[in-house]
Amino acid sequence: MPNTDAAFGFRPVGHLDGSPWNGKVNMYYIPSTYGTALWVGDPCVSGGTAGAAGVTVNGIDVEGMSTISAPAAGSTLRGVIVGFLPLQSNLETLHNPASTARIALVCDAPDVVYEVQEDGDTSAIQATEVGFNADMITYAAGRTITGRSLMEIDSSTATSGAAQFRILGLAKRPGNILGTFAKWLVVINEHEFKTAVGV
Repeated sequence: MPNTDAAFGFRPVGHLDGSPWNGKVNMYYIPSTYGTALWVGDPCVSGGTAGAAGVTVNGIDVEGMSTISAPAAGSTLRGVIVGFLPLQSNLETLHNPASTARIALVCDAPDVVYEVQEDGDTSAIQATEVGFNADMITYAAGRTITGRSLMEIDSSTATSGAAQFRILGLAKRPGNILGTFAKWLVVINEHEFKTAVGV
């Protein structure tokens, strides 16, 4: 039975030492001047600035709080967005709309393992490519109704050279097999807090 095409972005599931993900996150500021929507499960990069003096978001002081933004192709990553603090003007908004000031909760530890779907658009990731690196697909908008990302691993970029994510293995659960839309366990290889390597 083929794999289901149900992308969900990057979902933290554990650490490289085999322990479960501990749920630890850090807060990052998304200013209202940032014009791209962000989603739960999106990889992100440092925004290159921080909150200014006297700026608050829903009563929280963001002075000096680092900003994040969506990654460009090949970007070195800060981490993955796993949630947002509530948007007081609309508590049902699960993602962060463009041009909306908000605080994101980011899993930014460099040893976190994520589960992610591959796109399989050219060729699926092969068993022989476990241990290789791969980039994510071009940044894309997620699903408004769930707030979830639609980001995937770009299977055609699997390489023994440097790339954004290291492929650790197939996510072992029922209904997940090698082939198009398989779900993989990966760790960020090109992370802002560590030195990226090839294979």
